[in-house]
Amino acid sequence: MRKPYTPSVGELDAFVACARRGSTTMAAESLNLTQSAISRSLTALEDRLGVALFLRVRQRLVLSAAGHAFLPQAESLLQQLDSAAMGIMAFGGRDTVLRLAVLPSFARSWLIPRLPGFAQAAPETSLDVSARLDPVDFARDPFDLALMRSQHESAGTHAEPVLAEDLVVVAAPVLMAGRAQLSETDLLDLPLLQQSTRPTLWLDWFRDSATDARRILRGARFDHFDMVLDAAQAGLGVGLVPEIVARPALAAGTLCLAAPRRFGTGESYALIVPERSRDMPQVDAFRRWLLAEIAH
Repeated sequence: MRKPYTPSVGELDAFVACARRGSTTMAAESLNLTQSAISRSLTALEDRLGVALFLRVRQRLVLSAAGHAFLPQAESLLQQLDSAAMGIMAFGGRDTVLRLAVLPSFARSWLIPRLPGFAQAAPETSLDVSARLDPVDFARDPFDLALMRSQHESAGTHAEPVLAEDLVVVAAPVLMAGRAQLSETDLLDLPLLQQSTRPTLWLDWFRDSATDARRILRGARFDHFDMVLDAAQAGLGVGLVPEIVARPALAAGTLCLAAPRRFGTGESYALIVPERSRDMPQVDAFRRWLLAEIAH
């Protein structure tokens, strides 16, 4: 049962429209309602809350102090309701939705091109895929599983390593200047593209050298490996990226392996599943499909 002071959706819509448009007439036009309907909703909302949300100034509606405080919360509530409705509509008549959090670069370079295979294997399951760089809080976020680095495992989850992470050095052909590969000295003569969420990667690569860290850490910084790849393809510098993420660009010839050495980080991409999802059929179906893809 709705509490007497809880606004209706119609009242929130009318309030937000009036705040944006500055008059009940213009708010009515934006919502395809009559001016009198907007006025009634606004009056009912102010009566319900016991406070004036607008000041009437020369036939214009100006937010009061209370209205200013209420507006962002009202907008947020309407946006959440809209998002919730669209999330349910994503079922598209299917019985299940699989909500997956995945590292953005891994999703773009490896996972998404293969997802049509999962759609064929599990046609009754609709996918809801979100990019995440940080560990998922499964108690707060409504994900069924995550595909991230193994170190992102958290309490109450099970992490199953599926792919070891090996890094390779890549550069645009123009930076190679006809060379088959670059020496360590050659690398240091070029800008080293930095990954800001994993800032020690180049330091790890040059761990056994006596190179000044200040020389190693110069270069443009980017949040995602995808951005590092794009910058490398543009000739902005040399990238140190997961080999699995670089494969499409290497196959297309827009990037070259700039050094023969591969660098294993000791980490893996892992399927991270919270306890509440362990027995979900769609999670089991995705796991079996993923392992088969990797085996191939």
